[in-house]
Amino acid sequence: MATVILVRHGRTTANATGTLAGRLPGVGLDETGMGQAERTGDRLAAVPLAALVTSPLERCRQTAKEILARQAAEPSRHTEKGITECDYGEWQGRPLKDLAKEPLWKVVQAQPSAAVFPGGESMQAMQARAVAAVRRHDALVEAEHGPGAVWAAVSHGDIIKSVLADALGMHLDLFQRINVDPASVSIIRYTPSRPFVLATNTHAGDLSWLVPPKRAGHRRASRRVSGDAAVGGGAGPS
Repeated sequence: MATVILVRHGRTTANATGTLAGRLPGVGLDETGMGQAERTGDRLAAVPLAALVTSPLERCRQTAKEILARQAAEPSRHTEKGITECDYGEWQGRPLKDLAKEPLWKVVQAQPSAAVFPGGESMQAMQARAVAAVRRHDALVEAEHGPGAVWAAVSHGDIIKSVLADALGMHLDLFQRINVDPASVSIIRYTPSRPFVLATNTHAGDLSWLVPPKRAGHRRASRRVSGDAAVGGGAGPS
């Protein structure tokens, strides 16, 4: 089973000013965001990535560049529209403080499965295409590189939250309970029986336990390839 590392882009100029950027062009990382991306790249340097997939938006491409620069061997690279930002339609470019006064804001907070952005897409459609894209790339990576391969997807907050909600078996209406910060790392391992969510919203910590055993130079504890969960919690990675 392959493993996907979900990385949110670093902080942007829009994040810093409380603006919903959406798919507006020219929204890049600010100085803080660049530092965040560099630190995340340093964390992922310990893991030989088989592939690096990114949203086409500039802030994700900038973050992916910092990850790529720190890989010992260059992974295959792909741009994937399926993990691009939600189409917020008429909401994009507006201050969050103003959007919070809109009736739709309460729907987005309490019942996102019913939310459709004016001139944009529904949150259900957003989740469906993001999950489909992540699962498709995961299957491709495993087919090409074998079980244990690790790849990274650089995307956006709501996209990653929706993918995590699916992996956790949560209804989309509960996905606002999940937090995904700029440049944070979340990890999912898909198996034939179920996904395993190995980490969410992490900012620091060693990731070398993700290195496939044949590359690590020594044996590592891992989940059973059958996809069974360890009763009692298991021993965890070495």
